[in-house]
This record gives sequence, structure tokens and C-alpha cells, in this order.
Amino acid sequence: MTRLEQLKQALQQVLEDKVTRLVEHVGELTIECKASQLLDVCTTLRDHQQLKFEQLIDLCGVDYADYGEGTWSGLRFATVYHFLSVSLNHRLRLRVFASEDDFPVLPTLVDLWPVANWFERESFDLYGIMYEGHPDLRRLLTDYGFVGHPFRKDFPMIGNVEMRYDPEQQRVIYQPVSIDPRNNVPRVIRDEGVHHG
Repeated sequence: MTRLEQLKQALQQVLEDKVTRLVEHVGELTIECKASQLLDVCTTLRDHQQLKFEQLIDLCGVDYADYGEGTWSGLRFATVYHFLSVSLNHRLRLRVFASEDDFPVLPTLVDLWPVANWFERESFDLYGIMYEGHPDLRRLLTDYGFVGHPFRKDFPMIGNVEMRYDPEQQRVIYQPVSIDPRNNVPRVIRDEGVHHG
């Protein structure tokens, strides 16, 4: 039995019906659970002797609007977590969907893995996913006055104001756009039926 098969079996035995989906693809395992069971599942992943995922390597927000060229019919926002067990030499991906699209909320993992702090702030800033119980959930990459979440697939790509640093005021300012609006989509010219040889 390979190590991947051992991990798969351990996950099924230990987490049982808390895992709503388990996928093996290109030698990697991805599991899913309900948002309401996230803390319980993650505590088990960290503490159970057969799992021992001591490290949260990364987490990121995902927006599934328009996923699969509009064929996606599931919940819109998810957080994807990447775990590492140093002692057992296993890796695992966990995907959890926020139960509401209008106001996506998941519990924070800061109490289980303190490194989640800045990762969750980044996900909140860019996708608008709230992490309930986070000790300091505020913007990390955008300006404090920034409106919206730039990685949402419905975020406007053009607008009426621009943001820039003003050296005289020594701060970021917003001012009306000073350029003519234009279409930034590149023009593609295809030579249909022309054979280059």
C-alpha cells in the first residue's frame, strides 16, 4: 500500500462522514467538508495520531462565479487550505465553501495555526471572505479606503477615479480619471485559411 493510499484510508476512517468529498488527482488528495464542521475537521487533522498535519502551508480564497465557462452551479466562494505533516510526510488540500454567496463567512483557523492570520486577511481583502473570530481582520494589500474586493470576478475593471500616491500630502489619494476611456482588450487578427510554409 502506497503512502497516498494509507493517507486516504486514514482520512476515511478518522473523519468518516465529516468528509463530504475526497478526490485523488495527479498524486494529490483533496477533501471537502461543510463550513459548520471546519474547526472540528481541522483540529482532528492536526491532532490525530494517524494524520498529524502540524503545518498550515497556505490558504487562499476562490471565487467560482463563471467557473467552467458559466456551468458552475454550486456555492460561489471557498477557501482552499494546504496542510503538511512533517512527521508523517503527507500533504493534503482541504476546500470549504462558505454557505452564503452574498456574505461569505468561515471560522478562523488562527487558534489552530497562528500562521492563518495574514493568509485570512489577504483572502478577506481580495475576495471579501469573512473569517469569524479572527483577531484583527482588516485589509492587508489594498488601501484602507478601497471599495470592493479586487479578485472577485464581478469586480469592475474600469472606473471613474484613479488612486495614486501624492508626495506633497504623503498619502494615497483618489482623483477623477485623467485619461480617455478606451477598450483595453487587444485586437486579434487571424489569417484564416492562410498556410505559412
